Amino acid sequence: MNVRRLAALPLLAVLLAGCGIRATEVPTDAGAAPSKVLCSLAEPDVSTQASRGLPVQVFLLCGSSLVAVDRTVRVPDGTADSQRRVLVAQGLLDQLAATPSAAEKEAGYTTDVRGGMNVSGPRHGDPEDTLRLSSPPEDLTSYALAQVVCTFSGSAAAEGDGSVILGGPGKEPLRRYECTDEVRSRPGTEQPPSGQVTGG
Repeated sequence: MNVRRLAALPLLAVLLAGCGIRATEVPTDAGAAPSKVLCSLAEPDVSTQASRGLPVQVFLLCGSSLVAVDRTVRVPDGTADSQRRVLVAQGLLDQLAATPSAAEKEAGYTTDVRGGMNVSGPRHGDPEDTLRLSSPPEDLTSYALAQVVCTFSGSAAAEGDGSVILGGPGKEPLRRYECTDEVRSRPGTEQPPSGQVTGG
């Protein structure tokens, strides 16, 4: 009887080896892999953008970080430098508050900057590169403040040193804000570094 069992073992091994998924010669189609790429847009035509205004970059939210997006701002030719800075800043602010385009929404872009905010230049006694918002900067959400600071600090609205002096409509002290890598990567938890500014 033990001999019979031993003789059946090779047959059992062959049967067990056949269990499982067999290779097939017939092509199968499980569908395309997901193709949605977050935080990535097609490159815009810069020459077309330039014909519509001054090419600029604004920082929108995508995922949990800030990502630069190309836009344009209209500034009339012959505008004085001091007024030009304010017009650029207002244009940037308007672009930040605008609803992202369909392509931007599809790619995951959003904004936390609300419409209706205005920018003005320095008051008497302010440093000449001051930008005053119609809402105090400290009243903005951390995301909105990071968007504004990073957008302004790298634009013609600022002095070009990676920082921007912001104030509100009241008598609150002016502050010089900086856009850092940490702010761009974690705008919800990383506040833009700032320091109080004395009069100019």
